[in-house]
Amino acid sequence: MPGLKGAKVRLIFTDHQGKPELGQSEAERLITQEKVHALVGSWHSAVTATASQVAERSGIPFMNPESSSPGLTRRGFKWFFRTSPHDEHFTQAMFDFFRDFQKKRGITLKTLGVTYEDTLFGADSGKVMKELAKKYGYEVVVDLQYRARSTSLVSETQRLKAANPDVWMPTSYQTDAILFVKHFKELDYNPKMIMAQNAGHISTDFIQAVGKEAEGTMTRAPFSTDLIAKRPIAQVVNDQYKKRSPGGKDLYDFPARAFTGMMTLLDAMNRAGSTDPAAIQKALGATNIPGGQLIMTWEGVKFDETNQNTGVRAIILQLQGGKYHTVYPFESATAEVIYPIPKWSERK
Repeated sequence: MPGLKGAKVRLIFTDHQGKPELGQSEAERLITQEKVHALVGSWHSAVTATASQVAERSGIPFMNPESSSPGLTRRGFKWFFRTSPHDEHFTQAMFDFFRDFQKKRGITLKTLGVTYEDTLFGADSGKVMKELAKKYGYEVVVDLQYRARSTSLVSETQRLKAANPDVWMPTSYQTDAILFVKHFKELDYNPKMIMAQNAGHISTDFIQAVGKEAEGTMTRAPFSTDLIAKRPIAQVVNDQYKKRSPGGKDLYDFPARAFTGMMTLLDAMNRAGSTDPAAIQKALGATNIPGGQLIMTWEGVKFDETNQNTGVRAIILQLQGGKYHTVYPFESATAEVIYPIPKWSERK
């Protein structure tokens, strides 16, 4: 790093296993024993909440590239910074899509089925979805919180099938998202439109396990692989990522968000010219990275008074032919929306 006289950054990895208490203890260990100058993590909003509390008490910058709980940047923390959109940004994009899609296709969407797992991510996501449904005049005919990592979601599927909402809006991590698809097929439930809160529905595990059966699933996202060709810098990073990833995978949502957050932190450290946590914190607060320097299709990275990036932009993707394609905003779309999703009996 030029600002640090050519010094190299050393990364120390730790696995919190999706457990908030483990994330907290690992954050404490990294700070007190490994003597880290900054923390980056933790994907799961519930883990991010506990780990960042440790960083805040210790006066260590905490960069969050991917957790989407809105409340994370509303705690009055001075050392916590988030580069990606949160659930209110994402969910607003969903309802903007509903409005514009109805106008474009001349259809009417009235009822929603909202399901969400019981960690912080699910609880906050469900809250935001219901608030915006009320704001825009949609009726929530299913409002269902379920236990994360459930071994059966049959009763939840039966409730959805009985209510038959115009749109099913799930918030799930991978195992739950996969299980829902399997139950839908077993019980012959045919939602006409699915609008997911990213997470489990965008993961490679989900696509590999049930991609064919999940055809037509839509999700919000901050990044899409099919837009890489439109951004030269994204092409360069993607080439490097493919060389290092198992099976030569292309960049997708999760690593793209992680990369953007990490590069924002490194940019601040370089400008600070120091590993002093206070200097890094000050440099993060002064961050102003133009959109043209990002792999994301955002306006840039610039933090507001809560340390939330104000340059974010959410898009809508749809799973078609085993891959996610951008379908909204319509001017950026690489594919037309499949609607309604074909019934199980109509699929080949």
